[in-house]
Amino acid sequence: MAFIDYYKILGLAKSASAKEVKAAYRKLARKHHPDLNPNDKAAEQKFKEVNEANEVLSDTEKRKKYDEYGKDWKHADQFEQAKQQQSQQRQGQRRQQPSQGFEGGDYSDFFEQMFGGGFSGGGGGGRNVQFKGQDFNADLELKLSEVYDTHKRTLTVNGKNIRITIPAGIHNEQIIRIKGQGGEGANGGPKGDLLIRFIIHNDTSFKRDKDNLYAGVDLDLYKALLGGEIMVDTFNGKVKLKIPPETQSGTKVKLKGKGFPKYKKPNEFGDLYLSYELKPPTKLTPEEKELFQKLSKLRNT
Repeated sequence: MAFIDYYKILGLAKSASAKEVKAAYRKLARKHHPDLNPNDKAAEQKFKEVNEANEVLSDTEKRKKYDEYGKDWKHADQFEQAKQQQSQQRQGQRRQQPSQGFEGGDYSDFFEQMFGGGFSGGGGGGRNVQFKGQDFNADLELKLSEVYDTHKRTLTVNGKNIRITIPAGIHNEQIIRIKGQGGEGANGGPKGDLLIRFIIHNDTSFKRDKDNLYAGVDLDLYKALLGGEIMVDTFNGKVKLKIPPETQSGTKVKLKGKGFPKYKKPNEFGDLYLSYELKPPTKLTPEEKELFQKLSKLRNT
């Protein structure tokens, strides 16, 4: 397998910080995303390369292995194990045959056997070493209003269309794993997985905290003082609320079950918390000012 320079793909130096890696990936992923470049094979290939580079360089352990082993980074653990085993064999050979040295060629032969065409087991037979394919990472940006209901969506990952179901109530930065949608395995090993991170943008007037929603409600002076009824917005429609007389600004009410859907819990919802915000009248007429002055005098006598 040819060496792929992941730093070059993202336009970064080897000394780039994790923050720089993340910024470069997001910029290039948006630029080359298949949804923005329909029927553009070059963009699809570039998008694939950018995702692969980010999958390695954004992970501290994978990046460390890549920096040390290059194209063979996925087999770093096996290399380290092989080195340890070979070192132990060398020590044993030196104890048994002090006069014999260790040939440098034996090292590469050992790796070639282990990772190329198989290696010899204790019974003398040869067998291939299987490795799971590389996991792919992708970001999916959605609006908050889009994840209120369960729906299906088709994603294009490395030139392949994948139909997924997005459960209602999925959270921002949540990651789901789709088995077998990653890279091909080596020597007949299983495919890697696809890890999708959801980026949820709030396109509503509500504030979301897990399954609960929060919002402010303007309350005019007269309803606050005398009571009455008002219509308020919930995420899926309007409801009528009764306002008790002498309601104070900042009063909070809870509408049970009017919050956001709970992830993978059908027909279960969080709550909606409303905070009343008193809005004094403006542009008073002379008659209104006179009435308020009379009221003020009554309150202060």
